[in-house]
Amino acid sequence: MSRYELRDGAPSVDDFQRLRAAADMAARPRDGVERGLPNSLYVVRAVAVPDVADADGEVVGMARVVGDGGSVYHVCDTAVHPDHQRSGLGTRMMEAVVDWLREDAPAGAYVNLMADVDGFYERFGFRETRPASKGMFLRVE
Repeated sequence: MSRYELRDGAPSVDDFQRLRAAADMAARPRDGVERGLPNSLYVVRAVAVPDVADADGEVVGMARVVGDGGSVYHVCDTAVHPDHQRSGLGTRMMEAVVDWLREDAPAGAYVNLMADVDGFYERFGFRETRPASKGMFLRVE
């Protein structure tokens, strides 16, 4: 049996790649992840800690904030390994993200995300932007 801990700081590049794949999220190129993770404004990771002394545990979830650190923040890479879903980890990580945003972001800062789960992010105060705007993306090839 494992217990879960939230820890501030980015997962390893390997854990980042593994979690995205397990959560059926699009792959990110390794060189981009190596470059991008250290530039995160905030990262929280969920770790399954076995009930064994001196065990480090396995990273089973993550959530990340990127942006300019002043006027624009983007919540991304929120994932929980399927074997550990429905344990409240996504909620706990988003609570940590929102707490961090409330402490760090100045009044009037714009915080966005690409919602992939209906009804999840609304409980943290996020709302759809349509019809005022729509989410779009460009993938550099």
